[in-house]
Amino acid sequence: MSSPRIAKHYARIISLWPKDILRPTVAFQNTLQYRASQFFPAKTSPVEPESEPKAAAKPVSSSAASLDPKIELLNINALYSLLENRYSKRYPTSPALLHPTSNPTYYEDLMVELEQAPGRSWFSRAIKRWKGLIRFS
Repeated sequence: MSSPRIAKHYARIISLWPKDILRPTVAFQNTLQYRASQFFPAKTSPVEPESEPKAAAKPVSSSAASLDPKIELLNINALYSLLENRYSKRYPTSPALLHPTSNPTYYEDLMVELEQAPGRSWFSRAIKRWKGLIRFS
């Protein structure tokens, strides 16, 4: 597979990858963008970076083995499998695991909290923290 095709796969994955609403300053897309730039010249890259990649996005080694197209195809396939939820479809979670007897609504409550957290103000976050520390029985 040619380098431009690999870069196009990365561009598609970057466009489909969900944004992290809890940590908007940490973007996995930046890491993917840096990886795609290794296969396509920066001047004509089909992927426009949202921001400069962080220092952690630099490659561990700059050897030619890390730019092997066959290995990149495996990496791209793994990313697509995560995007498509292949593993959760192949290995479904049992209802008993999702609704433990000690707290059957734990995971639903957690999802509600994760959806509400980014929109909270500083004051409401502080109140929520104090409510968690003080428990009345």
